[in-house]
Amino acid sequence: MKFMNPAGLAAQGGNLFAETEGSGEAVELVAGTEGSGQLKQGALEGSNVQVVEEMVDMIATQRAYEMSAKMVSAADEMLQYIAQQS
Repeated sequence: MKFMNPAGLAAQGGNLFAETEGSGEAVELVAGTEGSGQLKQGALEGSNVQVVEEMVDMIATQRAYEMSAKMVSAADEMLQYIAQQS
């Protein structure tokens, strides 16, 4: 489907849109004609995410967070010790 003014469609949420007076009526097209997309039957869509790489990055980020939390804890303990000695 194609609309004269796609910006005039009303967002319904969940990636859904509704026809409005501003968008005009929907024009049904045949796949692959007049700039419409083509259909490929039986094809699977590939993922653009490298799962292993993302997991390694997540683990590295988690380790960095743990180290930062330990540094803050150690600094807090040192400040408490200094405060008690004064």
